[in-house]
Amino acid sequence: MKRLFTLMLMSWSVLYCTTSCSKHEEEKEEKVKFLVTSPLQQDTTITKEYVAQIHAFQHIEVRALEKGYLQKIFVDEGQHVQQGQLMFQIMPLLYEAELKKAEAEAKFVDIEYQNTKKLATGNIVSANELALSQAKLEKAKAEVALAKTHLGFTTIKAPFSGIMDHFQARLGSLVDEGDLLTTLSDNSKMWVYYNVPEAEYLSYKSHAQSTDRPMQVQLRMANNEVFDQPGVVQTIEADFNNETGNIAFRATFPNPKGLLRNGETGSVLMTVPLKNAVIIPQKATFEVLEKKFVYVVDNKNKVHQREVTVGAEMPDLFIISGGLKASDKIMLEGIRKVKDGDEIEFKYQDPKAVIPHLKTYSE
Repeated sequence: MKRLFTLMLMSWSVLYCTTSCSKHEEEKEEKVKFLVTSPLQQDTTITKEYVAQIHAFQHIEVRALEKGYLQKIFVDEGQHVQQGQLMFQIMPLLYEAELKKAEAEAKFVDIEYQNTKKLATGNIVSANELALSQAKLEKAKAEVALAKTHLGFTTIKAPFSGIMDHFQARLGSLVDEGDLLTTLSDNSKMWVYYNVPEAEYLSYKSHAQSTDRPMQVQLRMANNEVFDQPGVVQTIEADFNNETGNIAFRATFPNPKGLLRNGETGSVLMTVPLKNAVIIPQKATFEVLEKKFVYVVDNKNKVHQREVTVGAEMPDLFIISGGLKASDKIMLEGIRKVKDGDEIEFKYQDPKAVIPHLKTYSE
């Protein structure tokens, strides 16, 4: 009996210890403290991306100025030509003949004028007759100049240095005045156009007034690489588009290697300043039906689900444009372990201690 009593006592002790330890663990679980912080409010900058159209600094259509057969082509498609280089020759025979005719008529009228001038000196003819003869001479000279101009139009030269596009007319083609022959692009620098919303335009103008330096931007090309030359915002159009609420910006990019071509697309990366931005870690948010939420802790230590509006995104951070104040307390960790209305114990951490461990860009 004594042995039996001892065994029962030991069993009871083991059971008591097990139960007691289990209760202590449950109490320990219940007393887990969640990490809580607040939004950080400060001036910052973000990089915005805008769809852009890339155009050559100069891009023109090269057209025939006279009617005739395309007699010679001195260049090739895709070739780089220099200013003044001969490109096309339209058969000039007709215009050469017209020039010779005009020169012959001018020579005849000049002889008449010289004879009339001698007669006028001897008072044989009147001054009016001399003036009429001089007018005829001036008209004949004008006809010569016009004929030379038409003949000059049969040779087409590059108005500036650039790259040829493909030909619209082939050798031997009959072209009419105004027919398109090719296009020519000066790609030494590029004009890149992109549209900016009104609010961001106002931020840009406020920032531009506080500094004398023009804003620099970057260009992300279609292959997702950033172009190796920075651009400068030089022009903003006069009017907003009433349908989109945007205004067009134009940035100029040097293109020393000729990599960029007219008609390309890309994205402009522009640094936009933000005043008193409300910044929170991305890990403090969760998503429900494509909407962003955070858990806000009230003064009774209860958590409440609240929708927030994300104005911009940075690595590991969100810029909140609506739904939060800098004085709010939000759960930083454990958001999957609570539900709306739960009372929690928490440890508060200042946002200035939280944010530096994440990625941010501040002024």
